Amino acid sequence: MENKTIARTLRLLSQLMELHDENPFKVKSVANAAFKVDKLPYPIASKTLDQIEQIDGLGKSIAGKIWEIIESNSLFDLSDLLNKTPPGIVEMMRIKGLGPKKILVIWKELGIENVGELYYACNENRLIEAKGFGLKTQEEIKKTIEFNMASNGRFLYAQVESFAEALLDKIKTEIKPEHVLLTGQYRRRSEIIDSLDLIVVKELDDTILKKLESWDIGILEILGNQVKFQTEQGIIVQLHFVNNNELGWELILKTGNQEHVEILKSMLKGVDLYAKTESEIYELAGIPYIEPELREGDNEFKLIKSNSLPQLIEYSDLRGSLHNHSTWSDGVHTLEEMALFCKNELKLEYLGICDHSKSAFYANGLNETRISAQQREIDELNKKLSPFRIFKGIESDILYDGSLDYSDEVLGSFDFIVASVHSVLNMNELKATERLIKAIENPYTTILGHPTGRLLLSRSGYPIDHKKVIDACAANQVIIEINANPLRLDLDWRWHQYAISKGVMLSINPDAHRKEGFNDMKFGTLIARKGGLSKENCLNAMNFEQISIFFEQKKKKQQL
Repeated sequence: MENKTIARTLRLLSQLMELHDENPFKVKSVANAAFKVDKLPYPIASKTLDQIEQIDGLGKSIAGKIWEIIESNSLFDLSDLLNKTPPGIVEMMRIKGLGPKKILVIWKELGIENVGELYYACNENRLIEAKGFGLKTQEEIKKTIEFNMASNGRFLYAQVESFAEALLDKIKTEIKPEHVLLTGQYRRRSEIIDSLDLIVVKELDDTILKKLESWDIGILEILGNQVKFQTEQGIIVQLHFVNNNELGWELILKTGNQEHVEILKSMLKGVDLYAKTESEIYELAGIPYIEPELREGDNEFKLIKSNSLPQLIEYSDLRGSLHNHSTWSDGVHTLEEMALFCKNELKLEYLGICDHSKSAFYANGLNETRISAQQREIDELNKKLSPFRIFKGIESDILYDGSLDYSDEVLGSFDFIVASVHSVLNMNELKATERLIKAIENPYTTILGHPTGRLLLSRSGYPIDHKKVIDACAANQVIIEINANPLRLDLDWRWHQYAISKGVMLSINPDAHRKEGFNDMKFGTLIARKGGLSKENCLNAMNFEQISIFFEQKKKKQQL
């Protein structure tokens, strides 16, 4: 059992305990234990009960609950509280901004027991007079519910990747087609997947249908040569059965979006596409082969007309990893562990460490004294790990007025600065844009971190004028981050080409808080390819010497 599963169980227990007005000390104890378990650098399920009791911050009572979860995959105290709580109340607790205190008001004072009733109450303005609420809170709750409704049945690319590849293998093994390929949004590497589409080169017959039925997948629809079903997890899968001579054109039809396909069709009028490969079809249209990631509309054709279709970046082009966290702030692994993983496992040339700044007190942000101590450790590690290099960075909070955490003297002690917004996210477009631009104009800002603060399928992010922000980065030679965490993928790929056209470099940053987080650079690379990024436009595709010169030149400009 994973730590996150145990932590989620404890977190829910603490919320329900607070909801049912149990001892505040016990509530806090369980909540702290949930946080502690989530951050452990090893699987707690591998420990004995005695060993769990010895973990700092847990204690005998909490250890007993954790042991019960591990041993029985259940927790009596939680089950007891769930039995006393309407299911709709538990569902409401997943809505951002609704803690147990507000839920209690909604439940006991307003008599609302599910999300549907809550949404209806928002439309009737029934929340604005309730204790602890108001018009602003009501509108935020309404927007969150609407956002969640729109997200129903949709998945992050990273969430479906392992299932998609396993399904591909299963079809190859059990149906044995001539070819089977993933197409649609998955092949285009879309950040959100609504359905998985596969082309199967084989005739659909009763034998195949019986095989599919044996998989217990619940076939929804059979239409001609197409089979559609939905998995237990809610993923919609569409299998398209074709013959080999149709494969090339079918790959194009089933991969590109409608706009891409229609434009290509207009270039192929009267052309015989029978038995032609994808590459041959693009050649017959008189254009270069367009990588699947780019087949989203007319932009790829504009790039061809201007002779600027990019050679897309590869994961192997990355030479270092910037914007990462260690145990100095809210990371799971030590600075040395993070560096050794980059050096020995990923074969990278450098690591940029960017622990949180002091305003991020909730993330154990570094004050000035701790900054000096961390930088001394970095100096020692650089001697020990040479020629591998750790660059001294910080993720400096962009404060509400657009200024950065720390004085200029402290900011000047770093090799580079990632400037990010983490607090007061409820801004209109004008305020958010002004706040970012002021931070961008700060001479110490090297990289603008996750520009919109979005969390895919859960938080839309604050609105910004992308053109003004990118133009400011161009004017101030500030790099924009592509935050590679699959929940973020921010800067959105739809703005990559505009940034590149303005001469703005992008940086594929994992924002890793543990060693495994470095693997997110793969998802960052996929979305960078979708945005049309080449290695020449990517900061961390620079080798150690190149990026060292880049940082040095930036520091010289700070002194002017």
